[in-house]
Order: sequence, then C-alpha cells, then structure tokens
Amino acid sequence: MTLNKSARKVQETLEAAGCNFTVQELGSSTRTAQDAADSIGCKVEQIVKSLIFKGKESSKPVLILASGPNRVNEKLVAKTLGEKLAKADADFCRKVTGFAIGGIPPIGHQEKLTTFIDKDLLKHKEVWAAAGTPNAVFRLESSRLPELTAGVVTEVH
Repeated sequence: MTLNKSARKVQETLEAAGCNFTVQELGSSTRTAQDAADSIGCKVEQIVKSLIFKGKESSKPVLILASGPNRVNEKLVAKTLGEKLAKADADFCRKVTGFAIGGIPPIGHQEKLTTFIDKDLLKHKEVWAAAGTPNAVFRLESSRLPELTAGVVTEVH
C-alpha cells in the first residue's frame, strides 16, 4: 500500500521505534475526534487528539495528547508546565511538527516537544492516533504512549 508522504513519515517513525503498528489511510475524514471514531468504529474516548500549544513566555512547543471528548484545561496544564500556555497558529504547528493541523500525530515531529498525556487515554487498552493527514490513523496500545512520546501522564481536563 502506498501511503501519502506525511503518513509514510509516521509509518517510518513507528518502524524506527521498533513498533509493528500500521498506518491506515481511510476513505473518510478523521479531522475531528468524533469523525475518527465513526470512521474507525471505536469509542471517541479511544481517539488521541494531538493539540499543539506554546509556552506564553518561552514560545517552546507543547504537545497535549488528550482523549477525544476531553477539553484541555489550559490553566491546569500550565501549573504542571510551570508556564502559561498560548494558542499555536497553523504555521507554528507545521513548523514544529512537520504536519498540518487535523493530522498531527503524537510522534515524528520536526522538533522536540514537551508532551503531556491525558491520563484518561490509559484507561483503554488500545487507542487510535492521527498519522500525518486528516484521514490517516494508527492503532497502538495506550501503555506505549509515554515511551514513544517521552510524555508525562497527567490530568489535562
């Protein structure tokens, strides 16, 4: 199967990490958590949303991996980070991740990102994450998220 360039980059990152997860390109959009869950046939809680913020003072990129229905509490995450969060625009997201909003995966970024993982994701044995495009995804064991992303599991909502 021939993958889109961005999806192929995610597949190669997974393989380099020793994972046997397979990127799938679906015929329907996975741009929102609900779209992804509907397309995959899983619970929306099993969808990993990759949200990019930046430190308000430092402008360092921050990745928050949140469970599909959860809304990030920026003040709560800021306490853990030690710095207020600012919204990241599309150009910033592409620059630091190498991917466009709507397809940002939890791995394979251009820059090292400070990463926080929603503890609710670990309630599920398997989760699904974006794989570089608005219709590409991959399934993985939630227990692998901290290792693959060097992320900290915490309360994010």
